[in-house]
Amino acid sequence: MLKRSLKAFTLLECLVALLTIAGSISIYNGLTKIVSSNVHYLSNNEESDWLLFCQQFRSELEETTFQRIEDGKLYVKKDNKELAFGKSRSTDFRKTNADGRGYQPMLLGIKEATISQSAKIVRVDIVFENGLERTFMYAFEEN
Repeated sequence: MLKRSLKAFTLLECLVALLTIAGSISIYNGLTKIVSSNVHYLSNNEESDWLLFCQQFRSELEETTFQRIEDGKLYVKKDNKELAFGKSRSTDFRKTNADGRGYQPMLLGIKEATISQSAKIVRVDIVFENGLERTFMYAFEEN
């Protein structure tokens, strides 16, 4: 009879391959869970929304003239147009014309917003639906 040598896996090589595959799958599974939790955290993070709101609100209030605070809204004048900022009846803080026309939501998920004034300093206290509380203060320039 003819003897031929065939190349094949030994039992030890097979066990090493199975351990390598199992280790790779467990590492992949762990990394997937970490990435998933980070994406979930970032999508529900009010801190980034708050920082964006502060930058946008500050730029909106630049070069404006303070008019009044009435019915929970801040009224300012910019380029001969009167604008209103405040919480709407729903859960957002928005920018509109003084007569209520237009709709530009600036911050979503708000439970309560109060606007107060001390001299030329305006204070906006916001409570989010998840209980997070933030305060925005802006000092208008003297005319």
